[in-house]
Amino acid sequence: MPEEPKEALSKPGGSEFPQLVVRNRRDSVPMDPLFRGETAEPAKSEGRGTGPGRAAPDRRPPLAPPRPDRDLVERRGPACSGWWALLVVVLALTGAAWLTWSGGLLPVRLTEYLRLPVRTRQGLAARRWAAVGGCGVLALLALGGVSRGRAGSAWVLSLFGRYRGSVRRTGLVWISPLMPRRRVDVRLRHWRSEPMAAVDAHGVELRVVVLVVWQVRDTARALLAVDDHTAYLREQVEAVTARVMSRLPADSFREPADDVPTLRDAEAVGDTLTRALAAECRAVGVEVFSARPTRVEYAPEVAAAMRRRQIAAIDAEHRDSVLTSVLDAVDDTVRRLTERGLVALDDYERKALVKDLTVAFYTARGNAVDTP
Repeated sequence: MPEEPKEALSKPGGSEFPQLVVRNRRDSVPMDPLFRGETAEPAKSEGRGTGPGRAAPDRRPPLAPPRPDRDLVERRGPACSGWWALLVVVLALTGAAWLTWSGGLLPVRLTEYLRLPVRTRQGLAARRWAAVGGCGVLALLALGGVSRGRAGSAWVLSLFGRYRGSVRRTGLVWISPLMPRRRVDVRLRHWRSEPMAAVDAHGVELRVVVLVVWQVRDTARALLAVDDHTAYLREQVEAVTARVMSRLPADSFREPADDVPTLRDAEAVGDTLTRALAAECRAVGVEVFSARPTRVEYAPEVAAAMRRRQIAAIDAEHRDSVLTSVLDAVDDTVRRLTERGLVALDDYERKALVKDLTVAFYTARGNAVDTP
């Protein structure tokens, strides 16, 4: 009979553990995944660590959030006060009127109506008309770029498909009319989702409502890095909520319930949800301040069954507390009777007394609790 090798000399995959192989006449079975406790996934047990009351640890590497475009960063765009533009308009119109009158280009009737001295037409009229046209174009450009900046909004400027900057100024602002502009809301906003479908760590269907408080921090990324940043935010809320809710059970029906984290801990779940959503939305220039689950309830098709299970768990906990108090009362009563010498009991009589006292106390406690 050939000798069976106990240990292989090669280390496949760069592992620091040798690969154990059991060979027979026909095939070989690698055994190192079965005995490698550091890399194998822990089996689920009924204990307090990874039982149904506690989610099993996830050893998979976390998914990396999307990376923002380093070149696409909000910067200050070219703009100035709109009052300067109005001053240019006035000066350009005044210059055009003076050139027209001084060159004798105005009609005689209009000159007499305005009570201006009649000027004879001089030569080089074409140049004067060109100067008048230039003043008119300058006035149109100055007047066409005048806009009203509002608090809580900004413009994103572009030219030939290239980002040129953002303008957050308020009041009367002049922006070049040759640059296409898009307005974006930069106020602090909140959004309440519709009931979203999710499952907990046990696969029970849930309906979750999330309240998100957010704000556009980088206008360039919000408008140019994604098609619609509000739609992107809503979709990420749904995806992140489903991922976070699947890590913990909705309720714990086992004892001790205080040591088992559940989805009823709104503060802890909200913090985890906020961090995950903020990491996903940072690439599109959206800053998430908070994402809190306002309602976590079972789906209608499983709500009745889970309610019965919850009532049964509450009833079991109540019965256990009543029984504990009854046993304490019986032990105290028997100990006092024997210590004071009121009765002398052998083992049989002690057992009978304990039984009678337990039934009497438990019946009295049960009637007192059931009575409204």
